[in-house]
Order: sequence, then structure tokens, then C-alpha cells
Amino acid sequence: MKHSRGTILVVEDDMNQRNIIKTILTKEGFYVEAADCGKKAIEILKAGKFDLVLTDLKLPDIDGTEVLKEVRKLGRTCHVIIITAFGSIPSAIEATKLGAFYYLEKPLEKDQLLLVIHNAINQVRLLKDNIMLKDQLLDRFHLDNIVGVHGAIEELYKIVKKVAPTNSTVLIYGESGTGKELFAKSIHYNSPRRNKTFFAINCAAIPETLLESELFGYEKGAFTGALSRYTGLFEQANSSTLFLDEIGDLSLNTQAKLLRVLQEKEVRRIGGKETIKLDVRIITATNKKLQYEISQGKFREDLYYRLNVIAFTIPPLRERVTDIPLLIEHFLKRFEKVHGSTKHISDEVLQALMRYPWPGNVRQLESVIERSYIMCEGDRIDIEHMPAEVKQESTREMSFDKLRSTIDYLIDAKLTAAEYRIYFYLSKLDPLDDNIQELMEPREIIERLGINRDTFFVGIAKLKDLGLYDYKEKLIQAKQPPKNRSNKNLQSEKSDK
Repeated sequence: MKHSRGTILVVEDDMNQRNIIKTILTKEGFYVEAADCGKKAIEILKAGKFDLVLTDLKLPDIDGTEVLKEVRKLGRTCHVIIITAFGSIPSAIEATKLGAFYYLEKPLEKDQLLLVIHNAINQVRLLKDNIMLKDQLLDRFHLDNIVGVHGAIEELYKIVKKVAPTNSTVLIYGESGTGKELFAKSIHYNSPRRNKTFFAINCAAIPETLLESELFGYEKGAFTGALSRYTGLFEQANSSTLFLDEIGDLSLNTQAKLLRVLQEKEVRRIGGKETIKLDVRIITATNKKLQYEISQGKFREDLYYRLNVIAFTIPPLRERVTDIPLLIEHFLKRFEKVHGSTKHISDEVLQALMRYPWPGNVRQLESVIERSYIMCEGDRIDIEHMPAEVKQESTREMSFDKLRSTIDYLIDAKLTAAEYRIYFYLSKLDPLDDNIQELMEPREIIERLGINRDTFFVGIAKLKDLGLYDYKEKLIQAKQPPKNRSNKNLQSEKSDK
């Protein structure tokens, strides 16, 4: 039952009136069905979907308000217009209170009838578009779309799944491009607030004076240029979620005002006296270490503890190399839906992408895949379609087979999230760094990674058993003078060859 102009059910017991209305609407391009009583109309409604029901208020069996109630009960995106005689206007007004879109008086005027119907149909289309967009958002930010088999990502998946249904404040750490907003949206769209709009603001991108206006709103005349009242993001996000990105860049003055809002759960517009009660879930993100910022006097400790209810860190892409093939496949499928053509990457490209350090993280990888997808005219993306910085990685002397076996081994090892973090931290250290001894001390590693002492020592024991990293041996080397360390490392490299 599809039609470009819309589908309408006409419910009218007067046959002549019913046929006239049906003829007018059919000539306008609508698909029209008709019923001569309320019960028959309800049967038709249950069997099919309509954009609009045009029903007489007085019917031989049940009245038009019962038809209206049935439409509401079915939960359809469908408007109802009531037709009434002059003496029944109070009942028609009551029907609008029950959810009728409009009521029309008899005798019907063609122009008015068509105007009201077109308005109703247009609004139904907007509602359907809105529902479709929300469904797309729910699909895109479904938890299954958090891509990765790396232990740290699997751990984050579990955290998001647990925290999403709650109202708890969440603090997300991560470098730029790691997907902090993706995780924030995943939390929102898997929460009871999913049907509300997700609000977000980048605290580092807006000057302090403008940021306060954006967050808290202002009253007319609050300052020069405040020509009318402005509703801030906290008010707009009432009953929904507000994502404050780069929270570490807030000034101390704005931090104090934000703390008050979080403590009191109310906001007062700039220049206003009225306080507005809030029910807003707060999710924040930063690429800074807030505890270090606190030690430098740049971030309020009391605000930190308000935000740090549920906190997690998204690892950079260079520390989750095993996820790169999955992310590539994910992006290729997304671009396939947009462009309609299937493409795959060559082994040489995969090798280069796995070796590249990805300073821009997942966001940069997505951009590279999109660029190569567009530049490639065939169905195979080769190294020539890659940007220059990625092409350079294809010339490195590490065999792809060795790289692939290393990745497979890491996956089979089934390391925990903490063990992955220990491994990647240790494996990235430069043996010739003058600070290597300090960086390898258990206290330093435990503090940097945010793990406990037992987890650390269990982790290094497992890494040694798997042959991935001998911590004690490396620590002994680190305590040697720099010259001896250098010679021993050279000898070790020669023996490896």
C-alpha cells in the first residue's frame, strides 16, 4: 500500500459524501480506501498502514473518537482528522485533546480539506523521517559496532554494556581520533535516553565567554548583544545526554560553574534569577591526564571526583594493531553501502597499514580508507592508492608473514586488557633512553597504567611464559650504564639476525 502522495482511510457512513471525498483525494494522487462504519475501519487499519484517517465523528456503530483511540493503540505513525457537524463541535474539540490532528466542519470545503490533509501528510512524513533517522543512529551506535578483538577493546565493550543503562557520569580518556565520541554515543543510544537527542560540545573549540553562554544560556539584556533569551545546552539536554569533549581544556572559572551545576543538578542562565532543575546525563572526554593537570593547578580536584565516577581509557590504534584488519573491513563495508561498489585491499596495502603508527588513530585510518576507496577505479585497492606517508611503510624490511604470525600469536595468547597494556608499554620503551631505568620500575609502570601491583606481577610472569617479554632480564639491562646497555643491545640484535 505505497503511494508517492500518501495513503488515506476515509470513514463516512453517507455513501455520496464518502464517494465525493474519495474521488477528490484520488485525483490529488493519494491512495484511498473507504469504510462505512467504525468497526470496518478498525479492521482495515489492522490489516494495513495508513498515513491519515479522515473520519466522521458520528458513525452508525461507534463514533470517530473510538477510531482515533484504536489508531493510538496500534502505535502507528498516522494522523486522524475528525469531520463533524456544527452541533458536535465540542465533541470534536475533545477529540483533538485525545490526539486528533484537526477537525473540519460540515459541509466540507474542498480547498480547506486539501490544505489540512496536505499539512497532516507532510507532518507524518517528518515524523517517519525522524523515526528512520533515530533507527539509523541506534543501528550505527549499537554496541556490536564497537569494532575490535584486542583485549582492551573487549574490556571497554563490557564496561559500556554495563554503564549504558545507568545514569552514572562517565569520563573517557584517549588521544585525538581514538573514538571518544563514538563511545559516548554508544552509551547514549544504548541507554533509556536513546530516543532523546544526543548533545555534544567541544570545550576546547569555543572561547570561554561564548562557552559559558552555550552551556548555561542567558537572559535578554544579560550583556551587550543579548537581544533575547537563549537556552543553553544543559537545558536543551534535559532528560537526555550531554557530551563535554576536551573537558581538560576548561578554564578554572568555568570549571567552578560546571561543578555547581553538577552538585545542585540545576542551572541558572547568565543574568537570570530563576533556577532550572536538570535531569542530564553527563559524559566527558579528554586527551589530557587530569591528575597531572590537578598537580599543576590547572584542574579542580573536586570537579575531577564528580566526573570520575566511571572512567576508562581508549587505547591508541598503534597499541591495538590486531584490530586494524577488522576496522578496514568495517570501513570498506560502510563505503560500499554509500557508493554501491565492493572493493578489497591487497596484502601489500594491509602490510603497510599494519606498520603505520597512526598518529591520528582510527579517525585517520577511516580517512585513508575513504580516500583510497575513491581513488581506486577497480575492485582492488593497491599501494598506489595510498597517501605518501603510508606508502613509505611498504618499503620496510619486515616480512608480512612474520607480522601476521606475530599478530596471530598475540590473539592466541588471550591476554587480558591489563596484560596487553603492560606488553605494549614495555615493548615501546627505547633501551637507549637515559630514563629507561625509571620508566621500567614497577612503581612507575603501575602508576602510568593505573593497575594494581598483583596484576602487574602476574602480567609480567605470563608475558615471560609466552616468550613475549622477559621483564626481569630487561630490567637488569636497564640498570647497566648507557654504554654497556648499547653494546649489549647491539650484540643481542646480531644474535637475533
